[in-house]
Amino acid sequence: MSTDIRATTILPAERRPVTLTTADGLDLVGELALPPEGRTPAGTLVTLHPLPTHGGFMDSHVYRKAAWRLPALADLAVLRFNTRGTTSPAGRSQGEFDNGVGERFDVQAAIEYADFADLPNRWLIGWSFGTDLALMYGDDPTIDGLILLSPPLRYSRPEDLDRWGASGKPVVVLVPEFDDYLRPAEAAERFARIPQAEVIGVDGAKHLWVGEKYVQRAHNEIVKRVNPAAYPLATTWDGEFETFAE
Repeated sequence: MSTDIRATTILPAERRPVTLTTADGLDLVGELALPPEGRTPAGTLVTLHPLPTHGGFMDSHVYRKAAWRLPALADLAVLRFNTRGTTSPAGRSQGEFDNGVGERFDVQAAIEYADFADLPNRWLIGWSFGTDLALMYGDDPTIDGLILLSPPLRYSRPEDLDRWGASGKPVVVLVPEFDDYLRPAEAAERFARIPQAEVIGVDGAKHLWVGEKYVQRAHNEIVKRVNPAAYPLATTWDGEFETFAE
């Protein structure tokens, strides 16, 4: 019997806690969600969360729901973690928030973990503050592409965009119509420094992507690039599942 996938639906996956160790000696709390047993990942999402001083963490809802759904629906591995000094229900990462400076080691630790774990087809996914971290520190040879949600372009600089442009890697920029920081028209102008960038305005959406239809839109845009065979995502599920209780 098919069941609608709702905001609280947790689909089957192999989920394991992970610890990322940075080059400057910090342990970061994280989780890796893999497709259910017997299925091989078709791609990997290395996620970078919103600003921790404004409530961002590895469990921010777009990423939490990605870990709940995308391993089962799209055969994607989802790596989430708390940057330095960030606390979530999974625990607190060592260190202190460093205004996007020391976080370069956090980004590299996550990329290296995905590499050492031999996870395939690795895409960096940034959201808000995480987009700045991705632009500044994520252009690693082992990363195949970049997807940005609600980029404020607050910490990153034009030279960071130029570096991604020179890489030739796919860059997808999802910009809410009513974003608090950067809206679609201005985003198109500023991301023109990346010739291959695809800037997509999302009608009705706001910076935090509140609302299931916006979460589904973000997930579908991600899956369309990372594992197009699974696009569009199913909205119902046949089989066992759990329900998250707040």
